[in-house]
Amino acid sequence: MTDKDQNRDEITLKGIPASPGIAIGPAYVFHKDGPVVLERSINEQDVEQELKKLTSALAHAGKELEKIVEFAEKQLGSRQAKIFEAQLMILDDSVLFDSIRKRVRKELKNVEFIVREEIGKYHTLMQASKDEYTRERANDVEDVQNRILRNLQEQRLVSKIEGSHIIVSKNLAAADALVLSRNDVLGYVTEIGGATSHMVLLARALNIPAIVGLHNISTMIHKDDVIVFDGYNGTLVINPSAETRKKFEEKREEHREFEGHLTALRDLPAETLDGHRVQLSANVELEEELGFVKRQGADGIGLYRSETLLLGKEVFPAEEEQFKHYKNIAEGAFPKHVIIRTFDIGGDKLMAQAVKENNPFLGWRGIRVMLDMPNIFLHQLRAILRASAKKNISIMFPMVSHLKEVRKAKELLEVAKSQLAERKIPFDPDIQVGIMIEVPAAAVIADDLAREVSFLSIGTNDLIQYLLAVDRGNEIVSDLFQEFHPAVIRFLRRIIERGKSENVWVGMCGEMAGDPLATMLLLGLGLDEFSVVPHVLPEIKKIIRSVHYSEAKHLAEKVLTMETEDEIESYMKEVMKLKFPDIPLE
Repeated sequence: MTDKDQNRDEITLKGIPASPGIAIGPAYVFHKDGPVVLERSINEQDVEQELKKLTSALAHAGKELEKIVEFAEKQLGSRQAKIFEAQLMILDDSVLFDSIRKRVRKELKNVEFIVREEIGKYHTLMQASKDEYTRERANDVEDVQNRILRNLQEQRLVSKIEGSHIIVSKNLAAADALVLSRNDVLGYVTEIGGATSHMVLLARALNIPAIVGLHNISTMIHKDDVIVFDGYNGTLVINPSAETRKKFEEKREEHREFEGHLTALRDLPAETLDGHRVQLSANVELEEELGFVKRQGADGIGLYRSETLLLGKEVFPAEEEQFKHYKNIAEGAFPKHVIIRTFDIGGDKLMAQAVKENNPFLGWRGIRVMLDMPNIFLHQLRAILRASAKKNISIMFPMVSHLKEVRKAKELLEVAKSQLAERKIPFDPDIQVGIMIEVPAAAVIADDLAREVSFLSIGTNDLIQYLLAVDRGNEIVSDLFQEFHPAVIRFLRRIIERGKSENVWVGMCGEMAGDPLATMLLLGLGLDEFSVVPHVLPEIKKIIRSVHYSEAKHLAEKVLTMETEDEIESYMKEVMKLKFPDIPLE
């Protein structure tokens, strides 16, 4: 390192926390630019040679992925290794590669160009989606494409790195993260990606800290730069001063000690000091998350997002495909309970069949879509019922705003039950049915809705957005999206009280449920179930187990008298800092 490098000022950046932990060490910039592919005309006599190259490249790519799956199984178990099965399925897609071969013969173009164009179509469509999950899965498609292209061009990627490093990259596929983990990897930092990416799931499973969404970070790093980052809150510092580094080292030790205490809570119930017990569940998108959810000590799955099955599909998945998936989820969670939300599509979420709307957030989405497609809805309901034989599944309908929607959905559920009974297929005849409360209209008629179902689950992300007329994805007004707005708190109290008045339990699966700052307040308002992202679950449990229910109720009553969100948030921070100084509130 030169004197100039040593004297560089420290730079503090903020990314998206993806995998918990604190990493300190030298950076290694992992460059993984896609193979350069030029369009080239070929002669007819060269066609067979081009096609042989494709066959060979597919075989090599398959062997590489099989080795990666084998390594993943050894390191993480068979469940986590399944995230690579989708890539192997692409390699086995005869329709796709027959189309590529036909184009090579017809157009007389080099096979690399045709491969990039054909697979690139899917990648471009998925990357352009408004749905974050679909965009994340586009990375897997791109990884397969580039793997084939590299094999066609007989290129090899770097996988061996000397020494301990924090890997910095523009983007990192799950396979890259896994292969690089054979080295002494201290952490992963990427420019793009989200908290649901396969790379992130692997990082969590491997207990490697990670931050994503740090734009241009790979161009800001110089060779041998030391960086430190906090995977809990997303802070990263390039060239930290001795003082900054010491702070991160101290925080790392504090977290290790704190996590040691949290681990001891894993098998204990989410119960207050005076014996009031609540359910503490996890939100799940992928089957691969189940192992992590169990290690975090969840009481079950409070929200399984079934729409992830629509990823990259132009049509809705068949009943049999859905059944196998739901059965894996139910068996993986057993004996814990699983709440499967029926397809929540439209708005900002993926659709198997695109529909153009001027205002999709107020349009054809959620339960509205499924009621307009009763045959497709019946496929899903039968698949869920078939997977319910062990009686640990409940069904939840999203985006409900009318009582008639609930009744119609229940009628279709009875039709599905009758169809299965006629075929003598086992299912849980008493399967519980619930709805999400995420539309203000549903909150107003919560008591009427509660009389029709077994439970209510509050989706705060949409509820707050609709209640405050704030699009949280709009940077101009996103700061007005306030979970502690007095109207939000009073609405939550109304929903919980109306549900309890009809003897149904009330849960919450929105982001607010996983905010430690809101835990005591929600507890005091009478919430029966918290369903949160898995990595915050131990902190929420610690808070619940460290307070009296009577104390939480008193706090909630005080908050309900406050007039502004600033007043409420300041008060909550004051309480938390006094009672839980070791829990970060960033």
